[in-house]
Amino acid sequence: MKRPLIGITMGDPAGVGPEIVVKALNCDEVYKISRPVVVGEENVIKRAMDVCGINLDINKIDNTCEGKYVKGTIDLIDLKNVDIDKLQIGKVQAIGGKAAFEYIKKATEMALKKDVDAIATAPINKESLRVAKIPYIGHTEILEDLTKTHNPLTMFQVHNLRVFFLTRHVSLRQACELVTERNVYEFIIRCREALEVLGVNKPKIAVAGLNPHSGEHGLFGDEEVKQIEPAILRAQKEGVDVCGPVSADSVFYFGLKGKYDAVLSLYHDQGHIATKMVDFERTISITNNMPFLRTSVDHGTAFDIAGTGKVSEVSMIEAIKLAAEYAPNFNRQK
Repeated sequence: MKRPLIGITMGDPAGVGPEIVVKALNCDEVYKISRPVVVGEENVIKRAMDVCGINLDINKIDNTCEGKYVKGTIDLIDLKNVDIDKLQIGKVQAIGGKAAFEYIKKATEMALKKDVDAIATAPINKESLRVAKIPYIGHTEILEDLTKTHNPLTMFQVHNLRVFFLTRHVSLRQACELVTERNVYEFIIRCREALEVLGVNKPKIAVAGLNPHSGEHGLFGDEEVKQIEPAILRAQKEGVDVCGPVSADSVFYFGLKGKYDAVLSLYHDQGHIATKMVDFERTISITNNMPFLRTSVDHGTAFDIAGTGKVSEVSMIEAIKLAAEYAPNFNRQK
């Protein structure tokens, strides 16, 4: 079987994205499992290599069929959209936000045309998008619009632990209000479908509790009794292998140890803290429910260390690896 073609966006050119990309593409393992192609800008890539002390050839291509896909050569679709003399490393600026958006847009077009099997994205900066007048707050919102996908489903993976999120970028108060029987049931079904598309057959899912000790039967809150348990029972009657609510102070540990194939977290920090404390660098975001698979590092542009070569490439390598691992199953289902 051919190694999957993975489109890699360079991220904000003023951040650490270009550095983690060139470092990742200096890794033997990446080329053993995938055929990576970068969507970016040649001069930014060259500067990132200088900063990181890496010397790789650049093969500029217009189409993925022109790529070499061998270690030692970066296959690059060069959008020529950054004036390197005006780019300020480590700064919020319109040139960075505009370029980052254009890399995502191009990679999305490639994925929709099946020119790549999946995409792996480097970090972008929300403030840079704003000053560039790009009307989105992040990757998920951009991809949602470009692919005409309603409410893409985010999953984190770190080692053996997979975590979905009932709610994400809302206040904690609003997150609690969104823990309803209907929402929990719908997300259980969506989680099962997403796992099956990724190749996890007959997945076992655990739903995290909301309150301490899952409420102790209403002693510390009644959301579990009134909303979460009825949703789980409904899904179980429909044949879903789901259990819970399992106390949030233990469910992620058991998920990591393999008791569950995935955990449904009920709010942003509940799942983010659990995964990132396992291994911050290897916590990877996977966007499901779109026409193609997208993985991403789950760290930011790190403007404070951009241009120093200090950034670790581990997250970028993991994002490429997971894209290559899941893409064949994902694309067979589409």
